[in-house]
Amino acid sequence: MLFLRYLNRHFKKFSIFRRTQCTLVDNISQNYILKSEKKDIEIPNITLPELLTTYQDKFEKYVASECAFTKRKYSYGELRDYSTSLSKALKKILKLKSENVVAVICRNIPEYPIACLGIIKANLIVTTISSVFSPDEICRQMIDSDTKALITEVGLYANVRLALDNAKKKVPIVIIKTEPGQVIPENTIDFHEVIKAKHDYPNIIPNSPNSVAVMPYSSGTTGLPKGVELTHRNLVANILQCFDCDMEYQTEASDTYQEVIPTVLPYYHIFGLSLLFGVHLSGGNMVSISSYSQDLFVSVLKEYRTTLLYLVPPLVLMITHNEAVKRESLDRVKAILSGGAPLSATDEQKLLEKFDHEVLFLQGYGLTETSPVVAELYPSILIEEKYYKGSIGKPLPNTLTKIVNPEDAKNTPLGPNCTGELLVKGPQVMKGYHKLPEETKKIMSEDGWLRSGDLGHFNEKGFLFITDRMKELIKVKGNQVAPSELEGIIRSFPGVADAAVIGIPHERAGEVPRAYIVAEENLNIEKLQEFFNGKVAKYKQLKGGIELVESIPKNASGKILRRELRTMYLDKNI
Repeated sequence: MLFLRYLNRHFKKFSIFRRTQCTLVDNISQNYILKSEKKDIEIPNITLPELLTTYQDKFEKYVASECAFTKRKYSYGELRDYSTSLSKALKKILKLKSENVVAVICRNIPEYPIACLGIIKANLIVTTISSVFSPDEICRQMIDSDTKALITEVGLYANVRLALDNAKKKVPIVIIKTEPGQVIPENTIDFHEVIKAKHDYPNIIPNSPNSVAVMPYSSGTTGLPKGVELTHRNLVANILQCFDCDMEYQTEASDTYQEVIPTVLPYYHIFGLSLLFGVHLSGGNMVSISSYSQDLFVSVLKEYRTTLLYLVPPLVLMITHNEAVKRESLDRVKAILSGGAPLSATDEQKLLEKFDHEVLFLQGYGLTETSPVVAELYPSILIEEKYYKGSIGKPLPNTLTKIVNPEDAKNTPLGPNCTGELLVKGPQVMKGYHKLPEETKKIMSEDGWLRSGDLGHFNEKGFLFITDRMKELIKVKGNQVAPSELEGIIRSFPGVADAAVIGIPHERAGEVPRAYIVAEENLNIEKLQEFFNGKVAKYKQLKGGIELVESIPKNASGKILRRELRTMYLDKNI
């Protein structure tokens, strides 16, 4: 029954906003723009490194980042000093100029925050690339972002080298050794030598807070991945907005206590990246898990006595169903924050049954385009449970949200219990998409409202709920997968006349891609799968299967009618 409810929740008709009835009749005279119950906070006009240095000084003797496998670790003081050394090396040795883009292609390793902050301190822009990307995917992002240098690991070098050759790019490479005995490849720069050296270079004056600091990639509401330009001000604002809520359950580091946070969420993803920065404000220890497996994650929970868990729904389900996760491994956990995709109230309850003490379970909601957090449940707004079970909470301070009918050009706010598209406004909203002003205009209004592409509503107590997605993205374990990207790869294979990809429900991954293909006579499915798997990361592979069809359903303008494919799948499988 749980799985059927999951199916029903994720495959509602696209026209749901037309069919839902509002509980209030007179919603024209009301101003249904939701804001935080907390007071707005002051956002200082400073850069990200200026904000974080304050806390690196405050917590300098405490561990900031630690490897769960090798046990190598860095204190907040070392993070501060080593990132400064790296910033000077990037200027002096690599000769990089202000606002050049530097790619970081690493797993979750303790050097990740040093790399990112070193780049940002040098007035350069970080673009984060997944360590599991194929050479083609890496190549595409490096070309689009115009990467001028990159930082990676010894173990990833061969893949990165192939991507650079494909892109016909010659850029300096800084290499991180993650295991004893590793050798730095020829014509690369040793990361550890660079960060520990004294560089004769003047202190770097920070850029404007309105300059771009980080450029992760997101598919937005549709299409191929796009560079999301996040400024220093965007990031500083969101860190402080979140901490104003999170401080209700977090404790500052001291000689007798430190928050311990295992980091399974990939650092290249905005959720993981924001944790790297945000943890500074409480002086917590980020325990990096570079190669995920259920057994390893369970062992980290037990060994490190975790206090805070930041999860996506597939990890929630793993903890719930894995018998190796014992209550004694969770006895110090005081709060769990789940994001990335909606989680049902049933799954939430099953998770909490794993604990023999009271634990805060808090859902949040965000987008890469909002740096990332928009709304969150936090202790001071929790009233009777029936009002917020399954909710993503309420807007953060300094944040406005509204629900609108997507077909209403005026974007008039709808009232309680009316389903529509969620729009967001606040200082955390991105500057725009990299080199794509027209794409930016499609989702951002002139007065600063960002279209989320998600359908939702709020109840009579002002709690927000996400119910469906307008956008075509497939969410695999919290990772965004653009169907159009996969379709392009499939169509490039000999024997494929046409193709469409949808996400289908998967109990562990949330969703997985499934392809519908119009084949010519000479199509070899096995060779197609082999070709496809060599082009994409593992989570983008067609785990939902391939089905041959006579035609792909499309509307008059040629747009794929994915909802018809979803209906066809459900009719056959329920």
